[in-house]
Amino acid sequence: MWCYSPKNVDLSQILVYFMQIHEKLKTMRLCKHWTQEDMAEKLGWALNTYAKIERGDSDIKLDKLKHIAEVIGADVADLLDTNDKAIFNFAENCGQGCGQGNLLAHTILLSEAQCAHELEKAHLIIDNKDKEITWLNKEVERLQEIIALLKQRDSPVER
Repeated sequence: MWCYSPKNVDLSQILVYFMQIHEKLKTMRLCKHWTQEDMAEKLGWALNTYAKIERGDSDIKLDKLKHIAEVIGADVADLLDTNDKAIFNFAENCGQGCGQGNLLAHTILLSEAQCAHELEKAHLIIDNKDKEITWLNKEVERLQEIIALLKQRDSPVER
């Protein structure tokens, strides 16, 4: 998961792309400033067990999910909910745990594939803007030529 933290972002402008359970777990853990080791210790599990769940490499059973939710201070429904507002409700209520003015609540979370897609869109936008700038520069040159011709036509002819 990649994170971009813009400055001075209004919470209403936050975008979250459908986070999966393992991504939500990571976000909530990071909000608490816990390492994977901290989380595994609090759960009483081996680090590798928790790390596999957080990476999405291992399916998680409901009883384990309930235990994680209890440790992290969230509702299981928030983790299962496809409405990602639950993550931001959690982040907003995280208080000082998120640090630096609730930075996590002002973070746009994207997977690597989503970042690649957004980057491709940005490149297309830039290419179109470059083409538009080139066209506008040519248009400026044409208009300057027209102005020069009009000035020549309207200027008194010396005899």
